[in-house]
Amino acid sequence: MNNDGSHPDAAPQREAEQKKGRPTPKRSQQESVRKQPLVSKDRKVANQRAKEQTRKDRDRARIGMMNGEEQYLTRRDKGPQRRYVRDYIDARFSIGELFIPAAILILVVAFTQPVAIQQYFTYAVWGLLALVILDGVIVNYILKGRLRAKFGSVERGLAFYAIMRSVQIRPLRMPKPQVKRRQYPE
Repeated sequence: MNNDGSHPDAAPQREAEQKKGRPTPKRSQQESVRKQPLVSKDRKVANQRAKEQTRKDRDRARIGMMNGEEQYLTRRDKGPQRRYVRDYIDARFSIGELFIPAAILILVVAFTQPVAIQQYFTYAVWGLLALVILDGVIVNYILKGRLRAKFGSVERGLAFYAIMRSVQIRPLRMPKPQVKRRQYPE
């Protein structure tokens, strides 16, 4: 037996069971000490800080997406195969890049030129559209072979992804091109 009357093998008392030398505070006192306002007293400053933080986060995500950082990419752009497709499409010149400027030119001609000239431009647009489709088929064939050689299989939807990217004007592509022209991925 110890001096305090406990057995020597018994576990020491827990802190909560020991005497504390002060009265237990009332529940209302403890709650008032822990109480914090749901909304800060200066709501205007709190709102400004929250807006500023949100703006910084949004700007960081936008810059990250533009630079092709994987964590900021949309679900449409994520993954190693999609990165490979982006790099391949960005490295080559595509006839589809001419389609949007040609369409704008056709609109201008349609409003300013006589019908005979408009008809020639319409044929030119149909010819350009046929070339874009042919280019898309060729790119699809080449990319699927390269993807199978590198990754073993091809994800669904990559052909459409590649064609849509090839039709966009290079400076307007998102995420921005990470490779120069003729700098094809391995």
